[in-house]
Amino acid sequence: MNSNHSFIGSSVALITPMFTDGSVDYDALNHLIDFHIDSGTSSIISVGTTGESATVGVKEHLKIIDHSVKYAAKRIPIIAGTGANSTSEAIELTKEAQNLGADACLLVTPYYNKPTQEGLFQHFKLIAESVNIDQILYNVPGRTAVNMSVEITVRLAEISNIIGIKDATGDLSVIRQLVEKCPKDFLLLTGDDATAVDFLLAGGHGGISVTANIAPKELQKVYLAAIAGNLELAQSLNSQLVNLHKNLFLESNPIPVKWALHRMGKCDEGIRLPLLALSEEFHAIIIQDLEKLGLI
Repeated sequence: MNSNHSFIGSSVALITPMFTDGSVDYDALNHLIDFHIDSGTSSIISVGTTGESATVGVKEHLKIIDHSVKYAAKRIPIIAGTGANSTSEAIELTKEAQNLGADACLLVTPYYNKPTQEGLFQHFKLIAESVNIDQILYNVPGRTAVNMSVEITVRLAEISNIIGIKDATGDLSVIRQLVEKCPKDFLLLTGDDATAVDFLLAGGHGGISVTANIAPKELQKVYLAAIAGNLELAQSLNSQLVNLHKNLFLESNPIPVKWALHRMGKCDEGIRLPLLALSEEFHAIIIQDLEKLGLI
C-alpha cells in the first residue's frame, strides 16, 4: 500500500466531546487525541457521524477540524468529515479542510435526497476534481437511505485522489467484490465493527471504528491480526469486544459511545438534541462491558 499506509489498521471515528450545555469541550478533545496517539490508533476522523456532524454548524465544524489538526501537530493523521447532501457544500467543506491542513477527507454519500447511481458518481467526481486532497468515500445506507453500488465505487476508484472507501453496509459480499474489482492500492476500510474481522480477513485494509473510541489498543491488535490473515488470533482477541461492538448501537450512535466515555472519565455527558444521553435502562449493560475490559 503506497502513501496510504497510515490509514491501514484501526482508525477512530472520534466523538466530539461536549459539556452538558452542548458546547464543545476542547480540553477533553485534546485528551482524546493524546489517548489515541498513545494507543497506536492509525488515524483520527474528525467530525464524522460519530462526531455529530449533523448537529454542528459549518463554522463550528471547521473550528473542530482546525483545533484537531493543530493539536495533533502531525503526530497522527487527521481525516476530516466533509460530506454533505449538497455537492457545492461538500466542495466548500473539503476545500476548507484542505486549507486547515487535514491529511484527507471522508465524504459520506449524499443523505436524504436519494440521488441516482450516476448522480453519486458525478457528485464525488466533481468534489475530487475541485479539491486536490486525498478523499475517502463513505457508504452507510443505514444512515443515508442511499446505497452506492460496487460498480460506481470501482469507477470512482480510477480517480487519483479518491484513495479508498469506508464501507458500512455490513455486507461481506460487497468487500469480496471490491477486493476483486478495485485497484490494489485502493483502501478498503470497514465501517461496521460487528463484521470487521471478516471484512479484514476477506482482504480489507483497515477500518474506521466506533469501538475504537473505547478500546483503541485492543482493537488495533484485532485489526492487525486480521489484516495479517491470522484468523485464530483475530477471532480470539475480538471475542473480548463482541458485546461492545453490539451494545454501542443499543441506541443511535454516538449516544452509547459518548455515555461510555463519560463513565470512563474521558468526557462530560453532553450530546446535542435531537439526540439525548443514553437511556437509563441501558446503563448497566454498558457498565458491565467496560468492567469486563477493565476500563472502569
